[in-house]
Order: sequence, then C-alpha cells, then structure tokens
Amino acid sequence: MHLLVYLPLVVTVLAALAARTLSDRLPPVTATWLLTGSAVVLAATTGAVLGLLALTALIQVPMIAATGDWSARFISQHDPASLPVAILAGGALTVAATAAARTLWRRGRAIAVAHRHARELPGNGKVVIAEDEAPDAYTLPGVPCRIVVTTGMLRVLSRPEQRVLLAHERAHAAWYHYLFTTAARLAAAANPLLRPVAAEVGYTVERWADERAAALTGDRKVTAHAIARAALAAKETPVRDPDALGVIGALARGKRPGPVPRRVAALLRPAPRHNALLLLVALALVGVAGVSALAAARDLHALLELAQGGH
Repeated sequence: MHLLVYLPLVVTVLAALAARTLSDRLPPVTATWLLTGSAVVLAATTGAVLGLLALTALIQVPMIAATGDWSARFISQHDPASLPVAILAGGALTVAATAAARTLWRRGRAIAVAHRHARELPGNGKVVIAEDEAPDAYTLPGVPCRIVVTTGMLRVLSRPEQRVLLAHERAHAAWYHYLFTTAARLAAAANPLLRPVAAEVGYTVERWADERAAALTGDRKVTAHAIARAALAAKETPVRDPDALGVIGALARGKRPGPVPRRVAALLRPAPRHNALLLLVALALVGVAGVSALAAARDLHALLELAQGGH
C-alpha cells in the first residue's frame, strides 16, 4: 500500500473544517443530503483504511502468514505501514466498531420507544395536542411520524406562528429527518473526526424544516419570529424521563432545537441558492477518499500475491 491510504483521513479533516461553510452556503436540503452522505462514506472509507492497515500487521504473524503461504519478511520490507502503525490502526478500528455498535443500539432503542409511544397517543391524526402547560413541540419517529404539540406551546404562539410551528414539524415528519441525524451520528461514532459534520446535519435538518415553513406560510419574518419565540418558550421545559421521552426528543432536536440564532438570522436573509461549484468540489473530495481506499485494497492484494512468490 502506498501513502495514499491515508488520504481518507485527510479528507475527513477537511470535511470537518468545511461542514459549517457548506451548511451556510448551500440550500438546507442539499446540505443535509451532502453532509449525511459524506459522513457515511468517509466513516466507511476510514474504517476500511484502518482495517487494511491492521491486516498488514496480522499477515506478518508467522502462523497467519503460513495459512496463505505468504512471506512475512517480504511483506514487512515492501509495505510502507510499519508494524506499530498497523497495530495502532487495529486498536482504533476496534474502538470505532465498539462505539458505532453502542450508538446503533441506543439509537435503535430510542426509535423503538418513540414508535411505541406514537402508536399509544390518542386519536388517529398526525398532529396530537397534549394537555400540558409546559411549552413543547416535537415529531415522534415512526411510520408514520406523529407530531406532538402541547397546549402550553399553543398559548405562547399567535395563530400565524402556530401555522409556522406545524409546518416546521410536518416537514420533519414528511422527510423523516431523524434518519439523517441517526446516520450522521453513527458515522461520527465510528469516526470522531466527523462530529462537526454530524452537528451540522442536526442544524441543516432544522433549517430544512424552517425553509419549508417559510415557503408554505409565505413570510420569512413571521417564520423567524415564530422559531425564536417557540425556542425561548421551550428552553426551560424540563426533560421528564431521560430513558424514554427525553431520548425521543433527542432524536430530532438534541435536547433543544439547533443553534436558534443562526436559524433566525438565516430566515431574515433571502433563501440560499444552489452553488454548483461548491457542491462539485465537496463531492469530488469524497469521491477521492473512496477511490483511494479502493486503490489501497488493490495494492494490498497485489502485495499478498507478490509475498506468495517471495516465500
């Protein structure tokens, strides 16, 4: 394997640095798909690279080399990855796999709890009005998603602002935004360098819902005002059960909706336009990471074939 095996790690760092710029300059729908897809691809490619590096350590073990009739000495002489680096990669891969499995378990459990809670809500409609003085509104994952709005939240908002809130939550439900945040958080669990990307996905799904609400209501200023008012009202709402409903709320909005001042400021500006050049550059870098991982796998395969001849 050549030094390009490390390129996916470099691209991951670039993605983390560029995530906020992409979320600010691209339309929220485009940014959400781009950031989520990039996070998944980069997590997979960096995991593959760690696996390839770890494999170079394993095949230098005499017992393992003997099973494939490989020359461990030939491999150690011709592969640029030193044995300590390969061992370190194996340890990192183990930690990453464990973290991803733990996150998948917790996230899957939370979605199952949310789905069960959604089915137990009264009525058959998508929107459920809960008798609760605490101002709150959220979308429960499931098929279909259901929206819960408390009477306390409705009292805080005017009629136009209520329409904004419902349009916002309907966008979360219609496009299953919890799937984007789940995929991004799994990727970040597997590769902690992607945490800024996952955080921006949480922001862009909120912006996606904001823009959808603004388009449906036809008033960006009222939408911004409603988002700010709802967020301020919900700020002091306590999390009642961290093992159930608290986890449900975290699925779509962390513990509270994403950076509200950024969202309000974005709504007070014209909607962002498509930037084809920025999008193409981002896609090209992710593509380069994928190609370099495939090239590293090809080089390792060639090395093993040569090691058989050098045995």
